[in-house]
Amino acid sequence: MLFLYKSASSRAFELVNGMLLVFLAFICFFPFLHLLAVSLSDSAATLANQVTVVPVGFNLEAYKKVLSNTAFFQAFGISVMRTVVGTGLNLLLIVITAYPLSKNALEMKGRNAIIWFYIFPMLFNGGLIPYFLVVKNVGLIDSFWSLVLPGAVQIFNILMMMHFFRGINKSMIESAMMDGAGHLTLLFRLYLPVSMASVATLSLFAVVSHWNDWFTGLLFLNDNRLWPLQTYLKQMIVSIDVSKLTKDDLALLGKLSNKSLKAAQLLVATVPILFLYPFLQKYFVSGITVGSVKE
Repeated sequence: MLFLYKSASSRAFELVNGMLLVFLAFICFFPFLHLLAVSLSDSAATLANQVTVVPVGFNLEAYKKVLSNTAFFQAFGISVMRTVVGTGLNLLLIVITAYPLSKNALEMKGRNAIIWFYIFPMLFNGGLIPYFLVVKNVGLIDSFWSLVLPGAVQIFNILMMMHFFRGINKSMIESAMMDGAGHLTLLFRLYLPVSMASVATLSLFAVVSHWNDWFTGLLFLNDNRLWPLQTYLKQMIVSIDVSKLTKDDLALLGKLSNKSLKAAQLLVATVPILFLYPFLQKYFVSGITVGSVKE
């Protein structure tokens, strides 16, 4: 009803604004609709590029193939484990590094030098070959830890958390210290509880980063049985070794195209992030800008 009592210009603005938002939402959602339609279409329609957002020649053969593919689910499991372990390690290092760096130079001697110690490698790096040689020389090649440890210290996220910690009400910190709270108590019972928006936001950044990364697996893992899901999908999309296809695979390709199979696998790989994001959306929106009680 409020819409009817607004001025004509306000109603026109809201109408145009709503139409624009719906259009932008459709643009964002269109790739998922197209993938779903391709994955549910038959071979002839996909090869002829006749599929847009509605399946042509509906069939579920692509999903039957995906659900029976042990290599796909093995890579899926590796990605889940990498995401859980990697995100936990990232958050631990972010929190325990950002806390001391959030102190001023009087509270922490050498603080400015340590910050520049972190900032310099963020701006300048040795390149891909030295990066590979370091990982190789510490014995991480063909190891699960090569997916986690090289990117464990996320410097940009540390700086973001550091600035958030510095915005916490000083009187709260002083009151806790007067009551006998030490640094561990301050960190886990004061800093973290009032920083959950930032922690959730950085968790989402880390989860998406680990889940979407394909290059690390391709660089450090020679054994394709150790590949995470995105590396597996990338190699599958780039090329398929026809010599390794069985008779059943060849018969299945007669019913569905390679495009349908790829679309089904890509869609299944996207589902975990799609389900995770709504639970963290409110934190993602507020994110780093949310602080505790200000003076």
